[in-house]
Amino acid sequence: MSARYVVTGTDTGVGKTVFAAALTAALDGFYWKPIQSGLEDETDSETVVRLGGLADDRILPEFRRLRTPASPHIAAEIDNVSLDPDAIDPPAVDGPLVIEGAGGLMVPLSPDRLFIDVFARWGHPIILCARTRLGTINHTLLSIEALRSRQVPVLGVVFVGDPEECVEASIVRLGEVRHLGRLPFLTDLNPLTLARAFHDDFDLSVFQPESRP
Repeated sequence: MSARYVVTGTDTGVGKTVFAAALTAALDGFYWKPIQSGLEDETDSETVVRLGGLADDRILPEFRRLRTPASPHIAAEIDNVSLDPDAIDPPAVDGPLVIEGAGGLMVPLSPDRLFIDVFARWGHPIILCARTRLGTINHTLLSIEALRSRQVPVLGVVFVGDPEECVEASIVRLGEVRHLGRLPFLTDLNPLTLARAFHDDFDLSVFQPESRP
């Protein structure tokens, strides 16, 4: 089976969609966003197409598209849509697959099921995106602890933002986790600048199956 990675974050808006676009393009892979909440603005799949420079057939249809921009369990209720977490399974593709979660790990998909529960059932390696700003040590270490308590494999942490060497080192040491790289803020964010930033700050070999710890 080709490599499958789940890109999630310590919170919403941490930059995981931008990183997912860069990783999918670098791997020449496929992208899948299982649950999209909010359809009025550019969706995450559309953002990945734009920033990754990917062909449309590399973007797989969402499991559910919810109109309401809210937590999936709330959006599904408002939209009167059935959302069964046990029915969410990654599609089969001929190549690497990058899966992006919604918000953080503890986002509810139903009144009693969380996204992290689905990640645990899948068992695919997690790439955890974290900001480098104040508060990230607490949020990131809690996320790592939650994943490990459910025996979910953690490939490592991707930092997003300005360099904070002490903060990043603390998370790596205390969380006993791999530092996968740091994606800087890009004033001019486009496929070329994103690809260059990924090339400069990440080792693509880390994202190959044989490199997993």
